[in-house]
Amino acid sequence: MISAKLVVASLALSMPLIAAAQSADAPVVKSGDQWTYQNTVETGPSGWKQSHDTITVVRTTSSSIYYTVQAKGAPTGPVEVIAGTDWSRIRNVDGKETTVNRSLAFPLQPGKTWDVSFTEHNPNKAHTVEQLDTHYKVIGYETVEVPAGKFNAIKIEAEGQWNAELAPMSNVTQAANTSAGGTTMVTQVQRTQPGKATGRTYKAMWYVPEVGRWVKSIEEYYNSGGVRSQRFTAELESYQLTAR
Repeated sequence: MISAKLVVASLALSMPLIAAAQSADAPVVKSGDQWTYQNTVETGPSGWKQSHDTITVVRTTSSSIYYTVQAKGAPTGPVEVIAGTDWSRIRNVDGKETTVNRSLAFPLQPGKTWDVSFTEHNPNKAHTVEQLDTHYKVIGYETVEVPAGKFNAIKIEAEGQWNAELAPMSNVTQAANTSAGGTTMVTQVQRTQPGKATGRTYKAMWYVPEVGRWVKSIEEYYNSGGVRSQRFTAELESYQLTAR
């Protein structure tokens, strides 16, 4: 008969192994690593375009990954990009380097959560201020199939909200006023008062440790009426990692 103490001891020893199997550390990224994605952009009810983009690692440092993005058939050369070592997106916001997108926060474990928030002034002509708050959560392992094959991936979901202050705008109209004395051009200027806009965001990523990146991602944006305005989908077509 197996003693209760032996059963308890066996369970205690197996629990760290189970936890390790469910946890994923940051990948070892090397120069020459390459991934090709099929990227689809859907805008509104009818806008649609697709591209095939190859990401190639140029070099890595203790804090960054330097890589290029080359679209298939593009008339121009590759775009050079810098990311964090966890593939986070960092850019200048109001004169300060800021993390604006962090889809992965290692180690990845089911139930883990993190947040990304930032505020930017005058990001474009339409907005004087934009604020984005995103909450991420590791859901767990899930099977996903993409052009590169079928993978057992770690799914991460993120929901967020964006807020914007609209910039005042002037609408200029001209009309011809014809009379007995001739024709006169009349110009009218209508100034739109600043207002506010808000909406929601949704993201999902399927990360595979042995691939070193996500094999699929979805990013959706919704307007203040709850209607989806854009969806970005990326699916891995192929990848090649240098010798480890």
